[in-house]
Amino acid sequence: MTESIDLSRKHAVRLSLDSQMLLNVPELPKGREGVALTIEKLGYIQIDTISVVQRAHHHTIWTRFPDYDPEMLHTLQAEDRRIFEFWGHAASYLPMKDYRYYLPRMRSFSDPKDKWAKQRLRKCGHLMNGVLDRIRNEGPLGSKDFKSNPDAEHGQWWDWKPAKIALELLFWRGDLMITERCNFHRMYDLTERVLPDNVDTSMPSDDELGRFLVRRALSSYGIATAKEIVNHLHTAGRDTVLNAVQELVDEGAVIKVSVENEDGYYTLSDTVRNSTLSTCAAPEVSLLSPFDNLIIQRDRTRRLFGFDYVLECYMPKEKRKHGYYVLPVLWGDRLVGRLDPKADRKNRRMIIRNLRFEPDFDDYDEFLMPFARKLVDFTAFNDCGKIEFDIVTPRKITASLKQLLREAEREKRDG
Repeated sequence: MTESIDLSRKHAVRLSLDSQMLLNVPELPKGREGVALTIEKLGYIQIDTISVVQRAHHHTIWTRFPDYDPEMLHTLQAEDRRIFEFWGHAASYLPMKDYRYYLPRMRSFSDPKDKWAKQRLRKCGHLMNGVLDRIRNEGPLGSKDFKSNPDAEHGQWWDWKPAKIALELLFWRGDLMITERCNFHRMYDLTERVLPDNVDTSMPSDDELGRFLVRRALSSYGIATAKEIVNHLHTAGRDTVLNAVQELVDEGAVIKVSVENEDGYYTLSDTVRNSTLSTCAAPEVSLLSPFDNLIIQRDRTRRLFGFDYVLECYMPKEKRKHGYYVLPVLWGDRLVGRLDPKADRKNRRMIIRNLRFEPDFDDYDEFLMPFARKLVDFTAFNDCGKIEFDIVTPRKITASLKQLLREAEREKRDG
């Protein structure tokens, strides 16, 4: 008989937060090793270009590893080769030890399923050999190295935009890897010159791949639905993942879970056995990136946390409700507010354009001081000093918050 358990919603939330390293943060080595282990635990770190505050990949790591410095990520990729870039949930930093499980997606290159990829392959595929030869002969190159030469004869193949697409196609196919980023620009090199010799490059079977993806998702989420497992890493078809879920359930490695009588969840049996979810005496505050692994699946965030979150930077300004680049505010096991920051690095100001708390939240006496400390830390992480507010809701807390920020700034200065 298949084992099944029922959890309260609070227990399910805390199980998820614990797996996401946001509740009981494990003891991690200092420096790059701690960063590498964080990425390995989460399974991926999504990369994003928006830079209104520190970019999402840096922010997501810092949330869990407060001593993080962005240079650590660069070194892990460019020198240590502990991580690599490829398509995970989206464009992602991934553990190098997981490399072989991305080979099937690379091998699917010649027969892409989506229209976008087919169009680009048809339009720019003929440039790939020429781009590959240049990198083979000249070493690592970025897209800027393929800009058109105004003095060259018209029609040269290295017109910038098609060549950039050809680089992406070669990256997708696995011929090229990102050897490093320079000022966030990708530098491509031959895979054979980037991939460490000790990395397993054997092609996984469908069964191996499916099992890997299920374990990766449940290790990261703690508890998840089948849809959430499928959407964790986009490296295999839905059937491959769902077949693996059923096999692991039949073997007892995965347990079916209901949350307050709502069926459809799963967890690893090891997660349940090893769970130590004691109530935290002093809840921590976290300011989450919009691309943070905890909240990237918005339906999951709404269902588990009762928090309806949309990233509004892609909306017209007049349709935004909360702001351009809003960070959910996590306090202990509750999402309690939303913060719309902008780092004015030139003037070293952190501008809080909108700070709004959830309508049912009123625990300000306990919350505001740890929140003030986190804001000060976040401001320093963004190379800013002064914090300024435009709108705070409810307004009654504005004076108290500003006073506590001054105290938190003094604490930080005094060490």
